Amino acid sequence: MKKANLILLFLTALIVAWSCNQQNNKSSEETVVEIQVDSPVGQFGEEITDAGALSLDLLVSELEEEGEFEGKVIGEIKEVCAMKGCWMTIDLPNGETMRVTFKDYGFFVPKNSQGFPVIIEGVATKKVTDVATLKHYAEDAGKSKEEIDAIKAPKLEYAFEASGVIIKEDA
Repeated sequence: MKKANLILLFLTALIVAWSCNQQNNKSSEETVVEIQVDSPVGQFGEEITDAGALSLDLLVSELEEEGEFEGKVIGEIKEVCAMKGCWMTIDLPNGETMRVTFKDYGFFVPKNSQGFPVIIEGVATKKVTDVATLKHYAEDAGKSKEEIDAIKAPKLEYAFEASGVIIKEDA
C-alpha cells in the first residue's frame, strides 16, 4: 500500500509541476501580446504610403504662398489628444505648431504616439480657431483650469485634416 501511495504522490507532484509550467508559459505569451497592443506603430484612416512625402519646410512655404497645401508630409508627433486620440500636433520649422485632425472624425491615433515619426496625407490650411475650440483642445490635452481660463482670444493656426496616417517606429 505504501508503494501505491508514493506513486500516487509522485504523479500528483508531476501534474502540479507541469500545470505550473504551463501557467508560466501562458503569462509570457500574454505579456508579448500586451507589448504589441501598446505599440502605436501602424496605419490609420485611408491606406497611404510614404512615397512622395514632403518636408514640413515645403508645407509651410506652400501655405504661406497659396494658403492651402494638399499632399503628404513627414514629421514627428508632438502631442496627442489625451481623451481619445482625436487630434495630434506637429511642430513646424517656423516655430509654429500644426494641429492635425482626422477626416470626418472617422479614425483616431493611439494616445501613446507622442514622439513617433509620422506621415500624414490630406489638406492643410491656415485658419482662425475660435476661443471655445481652443479651450476644448486645451481640456482634451489635460491642461489645468488656469491654463484653459487664460485662453481669451482666437488664434491663427495651421490646421491639417488627414485622410490617412502612418505612425512609424520610433527613430
